[in-house]
Amino acid sequence: MMITPDPLIVERPSDTIAVLRLNRPQVRNALNLDIRKRLADEVNRAAADPAIRCVIITGSDTVFAAGADISLMAEASPVEMMARNLQQYWRAIMDCPKPVLAAIEGFALGGGLELALCADIIVAGDGARLGLPEVKIGILPGGGGTQKLARLAGSKRAMLLLLTGRMFGAAEAQAMGVVSEVAPAGQALARAIEIATEIAAQPPIAVMQIKEIVNAGLNAPLDMALMLERKALQLQFATDDQKEGMRAFLEKRKPKFEGK
Repeated sequence: MMITPDPLIVERPSDTIAVLRLNRPQVRNALNLDIRKRLADEVNRAAADPAIRCVIITGSDTVFAAGADISLMAEASPVEMMARNLQQYWRAIMDCPKPVLAAIEGFALGGGLELALCADIIVAGDGARLGLPEVKIGILPGGGGTQKLARLAGSKRAMLLLLTGRMFGAAEAQAMGVVSEVAPAGQALARAIEIATEIAAQPPIAVMQIKEIVNAGLNAPLDMALMLERKALQLQFATDDQKEGMRAFLEKRKPKFEGK
């Protein structure tokens, strides 16, 4: 009897970091309904675990995710696509209160790139190839790709990439603001773990507030965004971590943040 490998492997490189590794090598980590659900469930589980402070989503050394599983969509009707409500699974990742990082090696195409764009920080290996090629199969990116790429890269650059479906490399992605950092090929996950470790050492409430305020402020007028920022700052003074952080600074010692 053949044992089917787990399509999503959960790893804990440290007590504070959860790594979710896509593991469907036979289809280049194509995103079917099951793996979308598993990702959402594991992110929600990490969000509810006070010990975990960062989540990293990654694939293999050769592919992050080559896109959605086209075999499940080829003959679907509009009503079937609506009933699947695929956006709920990406929303769970976007709404995670804790920082989410994506570590990309190889291809991140279509739904794979849209998955990565749900993360707060993207680290790409130098050989990574990204793209939203949906136009080439008669559709368009429907998991946030058109809107996020246009907001990150600007409408003119996004139009070129979306209308041609062409791929682009890690360095170009970083120059456009799509990727946070480029690592040497094969080192994206290691670098993402280093960044997550650095973030995990910061005060968890402040980290969550920074994420919330940045995301909320991007969709608000500047005056409203600045007001949200002021209120979030003021609320930090109700935390033990604020007192610990400032006392440690004055006492010239390393702070110990407990998320309280």
